[in-house]
Amino acid sequence: MIGTEGSGAVGAPMERIEGRAKVTGTAPYAYEHDFPDPLHVHPVLSTVPRGRVRSVDVSAAQGLTGVRATLTAPDVAGTVGAEDREFAVLQDGEVFFRGQIVAAVVADTPEIARQAATLVRVDYEVDDHEVELPPARRELYRPEEVNTGAEADTARGDADAVLADSTVRIDRTYRTPREYNNPMEPHCSIAVWETDPERLVLYDSTQGVHVVRRTLAEVLGLDAERIRVISPHVGGGFGSKGSPHAHNVLVVLAARALPGRAVKLALTRRQMFSLVGYRPNTIQRIRIGAEEDGRIGALVHDVVETSSLAKEYAEQSGVCSRMMYTARARRTTHRLAALDVPIPFWMRAPGEAPGMFALETAMDELAYACGLDPIELRLRNEPGRDPESGLPWSGRHLARCLRQGAERFGWDTRPELPRGHRDGDWWVGTGVASAVYPRLTLPGSEAEIVLERDGSHTVSIGAADIGTGTWTALTQIAADALGCGPDRVRLRIGDSRLPTASVAGGSSGISSWGSAVVAAARAFRDAHGDRPAPGARSRAETPENPEREEYAMYSFGSQFAEVRVNADTGEVRVPRILGVFSAGRIINPRTARSQLTGGMVMGLSMALHEEGVVDPRFGHVVNGDLAGYHVAANADVGRVEAEWLDEVDPHVNALGAAGVGEIGIVGTAAAIANAAFHATGVRVRDLPLTPDRFLG
Repeated sequence: MIGTEGSGAVGAPMERIEGRAKVTGTAPYAYEHDFPDPLHVHPVLSTVPRGRVRSVDVSAAQGLTGVRATLTAPDVAGTVGAEDREFAVLQDGEVFFRGQIVAAVVADTPEIARQAATLVRVDYEVDDHEVELPPARRELYRPEEVNTGAEADTARGDADAVLADSTVRIDRTYRTPREYNNPMEPHCSIAVWETDPERLVLYDSTQGVHVVRRTLAEVLGLDAERIRVISPHVGGGFGSKGSPHAHNVLVVLAARALPGRAVKLALTRRQMFSLVGYRPNTIQRIRIGAEEDGRIGALVHDVVETSSLAKEYAEQSGVCSRMMYTARARRTTHRLAALDVPIPFWMRAPGEAPGMFALETAMDELAYACGLDPIELRLRNEPGRDPESGLPWSGRHLARCLRQGAERFGWDTRPELPRGHRDGDWWVGTGVASAVYPRLTLPGSEAEIVLERDGSHTVSIGAADIGTGTWTALTQIAADALGCGPDRVRLRIGDSRLPTASVAGGSSGISSWGSAVVAAARAFRDAHGDRPAPGARSRAETPENPEREEYAMYSFGSQFAEVRVNADTGEVRVPRILGVFSAGRIINPRTARSQLTGGMVMGLSMALHEEGVVDPRFGHVVNGDLAGYHVAANADVGRVEAEWLDEVDPHVNALGAAGVGEIGIVGTAAAIANAAFHATGVRVRDLPLTPDRFLG
C-alpha cells in the first residue's frame, strides 16, 4: 500500500536507530549543545496572583560577581509583540497569575543566576484574585470554539423531553483536577542572537521546530528566514512542548541583550507548574436517559472548566459524547471560568482524557442501573454511522476491541455484583471503559529525498522525535516507499532549515510526516525511473485526502483494569491493565507498544495520584514539584499489556496508519474507577482515587 516496491520494513519491530546514542549519553538534548563560555538566565516569578509591578530593585543582584545582565520591563518593553499575553514577556507590569515572569538575571553559571534571582526585590500593587473552580464571583462564559476548532455547544433533538420520558435516568457530576505534564527533560533552550546579519539560532526542546520559528517570528517582528530552530532529540513533551511558551521569549530577550553569546535556560520543575501549561480542572455533568434494555435515548454532557484571564484555552472535554454512542437526542456544552491562574495547554489526549473519564464512568453507572454487563451495554449502543456528522466510519472496531479484551482479560469470571470478592485485606474488582481518539493527518508537511553517491537516500523533513520513535518509524516508511533496506536511508529531522513539518501533536506525527515521505518517494520514482543518478532528488507535500470529508475517522480501544482496595486503609492498587486498540496499520510494533503502555501508565497516574493542589489565598500550586506532585513510579505499576487489531485503514492516508501516542491514556482512568466501584461498592466520581474516598 505504501510503495510499489516495498522492503518489508514497515511492520517490523525494528530497534530504535538513536537508541544507543541515547543510552550512552551522546544524543544531544536541547540544553546539552556545547558552546564556549555560555551564559545562563534565571527568571524571577511573581509572588502574587493578580496585580501590577510597582518597582523592581535589581541592585543587589547586579552586585553579585558573575552577573552579566538583569532584565526588567523598562529594559525590554516594546521589543516583542504584546497581542498574545503569554508571549508579552516583560512588556508591562501587569500580573495575571502567580508564577508569571516579572524579571530575570543573566550570569556566568546557572547557580549564580539562580542566587541572583533570589536577590531581586519586586514591589506589587495587589488586586483581588480568584483561582478556584467553580468561581465564587465571576460568571461562566461560552467560548466561541473549543481546542479542536469545533463548536463549543451542539444539540440534536429535544434531549430534555427524551430524558423526561426515559425509564432509566442517570444524572451525575464528575470532577477532574489540574494535571501537569512532567516530561523527563524539562523545558529548556539555548539562544544565540547574531547581529551581522541579524539572526537568531535557538536550540529548543520542542515538538515542532517550525511552529517555534513561526511563532517567534511573529512575536519578535523578525523574518522567519532569520530564525533557525534546532531540536534533534526531545526527552518527552506530552503536548506541553507543542508550542513555544514564555520562557522561549525570555531566553531570546536575554540573548539579544548579550549578542553573540549563547544563553541557556532550563526551567526548574516548580517553574514548569506555571509557565508551560497544564490540563485544566473540569466539572462535568452527564445526564443519560435510557430504556430498561440499556438503549440510550438522550445524552447530555455539560462541561465547566478553567481558563486564564491572560489567554483563553478551552479543553474539548464534551466533544467525545457527540459521537461515541447512539442516542436520538443529545446536547453538549462547554463553559469557561476565566481565573487568575496560569494558562492551560495541551496534555496527552486533551479533551478526550477528562471527557471520557466522565462519559465512561457514567456508562458504567447506567449499566448497573439497567442490570446489564458493562460491555453488553456498550455493544447495544454501537452507532452504525458517526452520530455527529452522519458519515460512515473509516473503521470503527470498538466491538472487536471489547470482545477480544474481555476474552483476554478473563472478564467472564468476574462477580456480577460489586463488593463480591475479597482476598484477605483487599477488596478486588474489575472494570472496563472504551477509548477513542481522532485519526488525524495534518496538511503542510514536506519531505525531500536525495540519492547519494554511495547509493543511499537522504530523507529530510523537519519532524520531531519526542521519544516516540520518529527516527526509526520514518526510516522504515522511507525504506518501504523506496524499495530499499533501512540501512540505505539516512534520515534528517529536528531542524527548521529542513522542509516544513507539522507539530508532533494530536497523534498525527507519523501519519502526516510519513504521508509526505511516501509522496516524495513516489515523485522520486516518477521523475527518475528505475536507474536514478547520484544527486537525483524529489520533494513533495502531504497530499490532500478527499476521503477526509467522506468518512468519520477515529481510533478506538477497550481498557480493562483489575483493582484492589484495602478494606482498612482505602489504599488502591492496580495489579493489571489490558488495552486492546484499533489504530490502523502499526508501523513499528516495538515503538507502538511502548507508546500504548506508556499512555496507560499515565492514565493510571491520572486515576490514582495526579492533582495540582492550589492554595486559594496565594494562587500557587502547593505541591508544584516531583516531591509533592506524584506521578506513577515503578512501585505503582503492575502488569500493563497492550494489544491491537491487525488492520489497515485505507481511507485515512497512504500509510493506512493512525497515531498511537494518546489513545492509551483515554479510558484508563475510567476503567480503574469502575473497577474500584466493582471492588468496594463505593462510587467515586472525582479524581484522583485517593484512599480517603473509600473510607467512611
